Amino acid sequence: MADHSDKNLFLHDVLTGLAQSLPEIPSKYLYDELGSMLFEAICTTPEYYVTRADLEILDSYLPQIADCIGPQAHIIEFGSGAGIKTSRLLDSLQQPTAYSPIEISAAALEASAVHLQHQFPQLRIEPVQADYTQPIANADLDICRDCRTRVVYFPGSTIGNFTLEQAQHFLLRIREIISRFLPEVNGGLLIGIDLFKPLDVLIPAYADAVGVTAAFNKNLLARINRELGADFDIAQWEHQARFNAEQQRIEMHLCSTSRQTVDVAGHKFEFDRGASIHTENSHKYTLAGFSEMAAKAGLKLQQHWTDSNGWFATCYFVPE
Repeated sequence: MADHSDKNLFLHDVLTGLAQSLPEIPSKYLYDELGSMLFEAICTTPEYYVTRADLEILDSYLPQIADCIGPQAHIIEFGSGAGIKTSRLLDSLQQPTAYSPIEISAAALEASAVHLQHQFPQLRIEPVQADYTQPIANADLDICRDCRTRVVYFPGSTIGNFTLEQAQHFLLRIREIISRFLPEVNGGLLIGIDLFKPLDVLIPAYADAVGVTAAFNKNLLARINRELGADFDIAQWEHQARFNAEQQRIEMHLCSTSRQTVDVAGHKFEFDRGASIHTENSHKYTLAGFSEMAAKAGLKLQQHWTDSNGWFATCYFVPE
């Protein structure tokens, strides 16, 4: 359960976001307990190619990935989720020494940690409940000084949820984490990036026919109602996925289907019919473009792997 300071920050971010000329709420608030469960369900929909492509790469290239990481690794995972990919990765490594899952959802974090501890009883697992988009205390991650490599694992396409400026700062923070004990301990970043592809593949991935993504997006309004005392009429909002060609990203929006007034903790907001609240981005990259951005953060591409369609890439970066 969120503490009082978390609730205050949530309220601040919602009020600030809704007051903008183009209303926007940070995407991290999509991932409460139900939101995390719905996202896991999204990953199983036929339209959502990302998880299948990511798993295909693991199935095809896991020995090569394990060779890049090397023995006695400390794996630090941002956004651990259900831990399916992590289980495969840890199983492929030679004598991994520690695992630090970082997850904002307490329920998802506990479930993943318990499952992996059962599967890897000799592995030191220290869960960290935190917002990984914010700085994390060194003490929470400095659990293993006898490892040979410190690797941040960031699977899926979550880096695409950040603006380009946010992604740049995020990569800088990762470099600091993996470089903390150089040269005694090697550092690495194993990260997934979503590549450019046709719109007839992209759009359905964020607007599946069954409506799981719509439920995921609308759950944000239900959470605001429940936790902040708002009165969103969820039936008066619909989910939309749009491609922003200028920013090269998919955008998720909640669109008002009528002219309405919404009260959030005593603050009233007017929405015309067709007005929207921007809830999430998913930037698409070229390998060269992402490598150039990573280089500005002091990270060098050592190796990469793509799925058979060339829709997704898993990349291993090391500090320069």
